[in-house]
Amino acid sequence: MYVSIVKFLIFAISLLSISFLGIIINRSNIIITFLCIEMMLLSINFNFIIYSRFLDDILGQVFALFFLTIGAGESAIGLGILVSFYRLRKNIFVHSSLMKF
Repeated sequence: MYVSIVKFLIFAISLLSISFLGIIINRSNIIITFLCIEMMLLSINFNFIIYSRFLDDILGQVFALFFLTIGAGESAIGLGILVSFYRLRKNIFVHSSLMKF
């Protein structure tokens, strides 16, 4: 059974659109913002893998592997900053914490 590239691209574009909407709609919660950024990175990786498979080239898969390691490092650093922010302010909402500076 052959599945065309269009179905995979529609899935990747819908994943990217959902993550953009998640950032635009929910700006107050930092955890959801981090999750939406990770979803963006995963949709970009999915596009790299789709085109790598379609063009029969390994380079897209190598780029996806590099982006996955960058995303893992970014989420680890982001969650570390979030834990220290919570210890300092006792909440993780952006709007209530920015007013206290």
